[in-house]
Amino acid sequence: MKSNITWHDASVGIEHYRKKNNHHSGVIWLTGLSGSGKSSIANRVNQRLFERGVQAFLLDGDNVRHGLNKDLTFTPEDREENIRRIGEVAKLFAEGGTIILTAFISPYQADRDQVRHILSTGDFVEVHVDCPIDECEKRDPKGLYKKARKGEIKGFTGVDAPYEKPDSPEIVLHSDRYDEEECARQLVSFLESKGWI
Repeated sequence: MKSNITWHDASVGIEHYRKKNNHHSGVIWLTGLSGSGKSSIANRVNQRLFERGVQAFLLDGDNVRHGLNKDLTFTPEDREENIRRIGEVAKLFAEGGTIILTAFISPYQADRDQVRHILSTGDFVEVHVDCPIDECEKRDPKGLYKKARKGEIKGFTGVDAPYEKPDSPEIVLHSDRYDEEECARQLVSFLESKGWI
């Protein structure tokens, strides 16, 4: 079946979009434990970029599982497929000149690396939202840690499933030391320093 598929090259490409938008495009991948603040930080960064006229879009883990990935569970295999699909969608957005912010636990380094490798060099920023698990459990915004500790949820990252901290992220945000606004400021400042915006 795949032999009958041919990639269609568009006459308007990534460099055209970047020139029109007057900024870089790519994928900003926020990873961290549940409750670390990934979604909140990504949302604040997206708001800041929007206010500056930057073409940006936020893909949030829970939101994507309501639609595109609603057929997937939380087994290691389905988590891998979840990240693979998101990576491919994010790549398409980036090729259209958009800065994509993603907020996913994405617990496995190999899955995050797979997304990095489908993008051009320099178009993937891995952001580790670093927060100790005891602090994440105190926050427990969705009550998931409590359910996992009671055995009501199986395979929960940080409880009975692993979380592999990034090997060498482009930036680490310590969300236990700084509030969401400051973490967002640090990430925007990083993007400025790299010439993305």
